[in-house]
Amino acid sequence: MLTAAALTATAVGAGLLWRRRRATPDQPTALRTTGVGARRARLAAVGARAGADWATHRARRVFASAERKVELDTAFELRTAEQVAAALGEMKGALMKLGQMASYLDQGLPEHVRGALAQLQSDAPPMSAELAAGVIRSELGHDPDVVFATWDPVPIASASIGQVHRAMTHDGEAVAVKVQYPGVAEAMASDLANIGLLFGGLGQLFPGFEPGPVVAELRERLTEELDYANEAANQIRFGEEYAGHPFIHVPRVFGELSTARVLTTELAEGAGFDEVASTWSQHERDLAAETLYRFAFGSLYRLRMFNGDPHPGNYLFRPGGQITFLDFGLVKHFTEAELLPFEEMIKAMVIAPDPATFRSIIENVGLLPAGEPFSNDEVVDYFSHFYELVREAGLMTITPEYASESVRRFFDQRGPYGPIMRRVNLPASFVVIQRINLGLYALFGDLHASGDWRALAEEIWPFVAAPPSTPMGETIATWESGRR
Repeated sequence: MLTAAALTATAVGAGLLWRRRRATPDQPTALRTTGVGARRARLAAVGARAGADWATHRARRVFASAERKVELDTAFELRTAEQVAAALGEMKGALMKLGQMASYLDQGLPEHVRGALAQLQSDAPPMSAELAAGVIRSELGHDPDVVFATWDPVPIASASIGQVHRAMTHDGEAVAVKVQYPGVAEAMASDLANIGLLFGGLGQLFPGFEPGPVVAELRERLTEELDYANEAANQIRFGEEYAGHPFIHVPRVFGELSTARVLTTELAEGAGFDEVASTWSQHERDLAAETLYRFAFGSLYRLRMFNGDPHPGNYLFRPGGQITFLDFGLVKHFTEAELLPFEEMIKAMVIAPDPATFRSIIENVGLLPAGEPFSNDEVVDYFSHFYELVREAGLMTITPEYASESVRRFFDQRGPYGPIMRRVNLPASFVVIQRINLGLYALFGDLHASGDWRALAEEIWPFVAAPPSTPMGETIATWESGRR
């Protein structure tokens, strides 16, 4: 049967069992059904259709042999996942983002289900060439073949908010042009109007959960993502910090060819995540994971910025641990005061373990209400999983099972941690950062990445600032010394 995460994707996509219709150059297709009521109606329709399909499937299983039941279950899971992916791909917006997340977060999902949802990462149904040209015309003043020396009307990637085209500037530079879907702002507004209902319902399952700050944070971050001028500013800031870095590359932004709905950047090349995970050597996969780790935590502590969308389509890989980082729309900017609790929690859990102090910290920041009937050891036992990588020095391999356990500790009430997780809350400043636990580590699980994560963390943590622990760290230290 479908796991909890797959059922979540099915419920969110709500069967949206409309035939997938790919846009073609002679069939302009604007974003369909963007109104709040209309999108809600589509979700409700899917729920009804999914329920009917489930009833039929259950009836077919009654007289089937054990082997036949497995075949029927697999076919049902795959069919449902494909239907959800197709529907979410056409709806775009925040709902499609949830489908993207489901495709890589839970390693416990059946592989055929993850594969069906994976198309949402970079292969959603694109808008027509005519619509894309219309956006360029309205934003940059002329047709694409005037603005650019050459323009490829066939997108190289299409996702939840926009799609990317290859082009060549009149100065002879190859660029990637991200064009926002017409109507996606309205679609996102519709989804965000529904998000309060979704998180409000979680309060019934998790009595300690306060949805207000989470909803407000998600609305702010996802609304920012619609503004490509904001994304350009984020990308420029990251690019300045990592200019000339030996392993981290951030494509240059062409400001004169960018607006709030069009973003033009240097065209980057490299291998996709699936190729790295399935065909590259373990040594190369470990180097890739080390770079991802350094980028995520190094940016957090050095820039007080976290790129909160760590899905596989946002990286291009080259041998030796070199990675090009794409998509800076969902970036959380932290204040010094917001980062301080993370430092204090690390110290109390990892550097100088003190269960009572750790509990006091998480109660003060609102992760756990004060006075809950759990011992300090029980509290530490629950939260310790999220620090497991760095609690002890030495080589550790991140497995798919570790990543799945991270998901379960957030959502699976049936396990041994059900009582405490129902009381755990998520303060606003913690919302986006949890994509490390739910996203980045899922990718590491796919890579079966190994490393001495404690030593690596101590290099990055400013309150430790240990010397380089790997050859990559030594190369970076040499680069940094040359910048001073």
